[in-house]
Amino acid sequence: MSFLFKSSNSGTTEKGLSLEEQQEKINELRKELGEYSSAAIQDFLSDASLSRFLRARNWNVQKASKMMKAAVKWRLAFKPENICWADIAQEAETGKIYRADYKDKQGRTVLVLRPGLENTTSATGQIKYLVYSLEKAIMNLTEDQEKMVWLTDFQCWTLGSTPLKVTRETVNVLQDCYPERLGLAILYNPPRIFESFWKIVKPFLDHETRKKVKFVYSNDKESQKIMAEVFDMEELDSAFGGKNPATFEYNSYAERMQEDDKKMGSLHSSTDSFLESSEKEANGADSDASSEASFYSGTDSPRLDDEHSTPKNS
Repeated sequence: MSFLFKSSNSGTTEKGLSLEEQQEKINELRKELGEYSSAAIQDFLSDASLSRFLRARNWNVQKASKMMKAAVKWRLAFKPENICWADIAQEAETGKIYRADYKDKQGRTVLVLRPGLENTTSATGQIKYLVYSLEKAIMNLTEDQEKMVWLTDFQCWTLGSTPLKVTRETVNVLQDCYPERLGLAILYNPPRIFESFWKIVKPFLDHETRKKVKFVYSNDKESQKIMAEVFDMEELDSAFGGKNPATFEYNSYAERMQEDDKKMGSLHSSTDSFLESSEKEANGADSDASSEASFYSGTDSPRLDDEHSTPKNS
């Protein structure tokens, strides 16, 4: 089970849990969460997903349960699995967010972000496109990898390019709904004026997420070493110091994403068919009054304001 973690010498996690103890925590969390009738939510509540939420809450089952219930509430309302290319095609026109056609040396999916190319004013549309991009990036991870890399290009960026509201919502979605998914965030050639923006944004990030943020400058040989360590320079975009001259091309990217939509649709169709068969085999037994009905409404990302003192790992 690749979602269980052990150190190289002791067979335990950083918290000192054995693989068996980790599985016990996962089983305990599953009992806390209860059952859900939504096929998409049942798919979301995998052991690997439970493990990520537990790690984000330092293996505290009660805190992980509260965090995950809030994330489930958000997913039921936002329905990220149902977002398709047609819903966000306009948002994608400038290439402000796209999945690179290469991975880093660890096999992690790479999301390229170019906030200076923002082309819309709707915060809802911008967040929907972010979520769509996250879902497709996750879908394209290899079985032995669960994290992604964010590669941010600041060309054309100004303070007006990124509204604070959207920035905060982006942080909330990433930390509260996709914990332990961010492996590394590279900020490439941020302008000097970004320093003041960073001072505002930094407090929104938990300690573990801040540690994953690296500043890289094309005129700084020392920071450039990060790029060579993380990426195959033959594959990396020339905009980031690599040797790949390819650039974002909307039509070809649209085709890639539409293919991803088909794959995701097939995955959910298979899950739905399995659940329908299971329900028939249950002889029409009454479904449990799902706990989801008692607290799921609204579309905002979950806020865990009473847990600000608890790290929320992305």
